[in-house]
Amino acid sequence: MNLHLGNIGQIIQLAIAPVFLLTGVGTNLTVLTNRLARIIDRSRVLEDMVSAQGAETLSPNMRIELDELYQRSHLINRAITLSSTCALLICLVIAALFLGDALDLHLDKIVAALFVSGVLALIGSFIYFLREIFVATKTLRRQREHGARFLP
Repeated sequence: MNLHLGNIGQIIQLAIAPVFLLTGVGTNLTVLTNRLARIIDRSRVLEDMVSAQGAETLSPNMRIELDELYQRSHLINRAITLSSTCALLICLVIAALFLGDALDLHLDKIVAALFVSGVLALIGSFIYFLREIFVATKTLRRQREHGARFLP
């Protein structure tokens, strides 16, 4: 195993783009987990209202909102899963770049496949994120039209 300082410098240059992508994915994960926390908080508020007042007093609007919150949580969970998958794949890209050069292996096709897979996972994450935003906007629009808001 012969590592020269020039080779390591080239590897680091190659790994910079995936590292920037990894930083963006980390920011995306922060946004997604914050949205999930808000969804969970709102669900708990509604469920506490149901517990305090009884299930028979659950209005149709509250049922609809709980269903929409459940749908939103599933969409966000899928987005988080895909973003995490993207992060893992990008980490594998970085590791493969270093291993390939250090061990003089030709991993270019593997690196390309991992990178493309990571980007596809990120695209999927953004699609689920957009779907969740559409559901949240639909909820807001419905509540505005019906004048229904149930915060205690």
